[in-house]
Amino acid sequence: MIKSFKNFIRNYLYQIKMSAKWIIFAVLSGVIVGFVGIAFYFCMNFVTSCRLAHPWLIFLLPAGGLGIVALYHILHDEKDTGTNLVLSAIHSNDKIPLRMAPLIFISTLVTHLFEGSAGREGAALQLGGSIGNALGKLFRFDDKDQHIMIMCGMSAAFSALFGTPLAAAVFSMEVVSVGIMHYSALVPCVIASLIAHGLAVKCGAMPESFDLGVLPAFSIKTAVLIGILAILCAFVSILFCVILHGADHLYKRVFKNAYLRAAAGGCIVIALTLIVGDQTYNGTGMSTIESCIATGTVFPLAFLLKMIFTAATLGAGYKGGEIVPTFFIGATFGCLFGNLIGLSPALCAAVGMGAVFCGVTNSPITALLICFELFGFEGMPYYLIAIALSYMMSGYYGLYNSQKIIYSKYKTEYINRKIE
Repeated sequence: MIKSFKNFIRNYLYQIKMSAKWIIFAVLSGVIVGFVGIAFYFCMNFVTSCRLAHPWLIFLLPAGGLGIVALYHILHDEKDTGTNLVLSAIHSNDKIPLRMAPLIFISTLVTHLFEGSAGREGAALQLGGSIGNALGKLFRFDDKDQHIMIMCGMSAAFSALFGTPLAAAVFSMEVVSVGIMHYSALVPCVIASLIAHGLAVKCGAMPESFDLGVLPAFSIKTAVLIGILAILCAFVSILFCVILHGADHLYKRVFKNAYLRAAAGGCIVIALTLIVGDQTYNGTGMSTIESCIATGTVFPLAFLLKMIFTAATLGAGYKGGEIVPTFFIGATFGCLFGNLIGLSPALCAAVGMGAVFCGVTNSPITALLICFELFGFEGMPYYLIAIALSYMMSGYYGLYNSQKIIYSKYKTEYINRKIE
């Protein structure tokens, strides 16, 4: 009896010690990465304003690409794999250099200033992961604790930049390995995410939110229609992954030299922009997402054009993220579907965003939470159906080659395979 009581006290004191440790370091990570994310947010707003005010900047995109390649060469990081390196560092102990943070910060701003088609949250994951890893090294954490610090940093950066603290806290735990959640990082990621979000709001970084208006009543008919949309979104997500990875391989096969690859990619994006006749598909495309939800109008091929523009940009070596382009693709495809079948285009755009995001990241819980934070809880049954179906129907494709499929999507079976 006495021995059991002593063991209980010993275990309880250990739990208190570990909890205190992770609370302290989560706060530290949330503050440091949060401020970096806030700086990135305002810098992104500045370069976006510049490119919108000066459309001619797109003609400097090849020069910007050359500058990005040179920067990575000078800092001896030519083989940088971006977000893939952050994910592989968690489950394969690969090393993340601290220089990844300033490199991705500057190169993403350059990409957006000169009208490249890319996102920002992918860059935030690299920023946060790099800084979190550096903090773990600074305090001499072992490999397993460093993994938690990496996830902490990812959550904080995502939360500060996009304003979805709930989804940000879960995403870094879910995206690494499909089929399992790294719950050991739950408390640190939650605290870091909330602190970064609070700092961002205090500093004037406004979180994203959308008003879907009056939603149709949930019925068998609307459920079936949303189910069809989800299945189509799963196909769209596979198509986007195939195009993105295919463009990367094609660029590297045709243009062996990284400088030539970046210059050629810049010229291709310029040509595509001139063919289209406007710059709708350059940058992040948030204004188009807002238009889909607010007005319900969309160009029928907008989702496909965004895929092509993003693949042409990122495949050539320009930096940025894939997540906001994913939202663009999902919103425009969903809005088109809603217009064609006579269901609320705003609702279908929201469902499309969540379903395509789920399909390309294989992160259904995060996708559901993003829908709740961006659009509210009223559309819950629609999001739930769409995300569940998209997760199942999107197979083993994904944006990140370093993501591991630990458990099958179709059976309670351990498979441990790579993303296609």
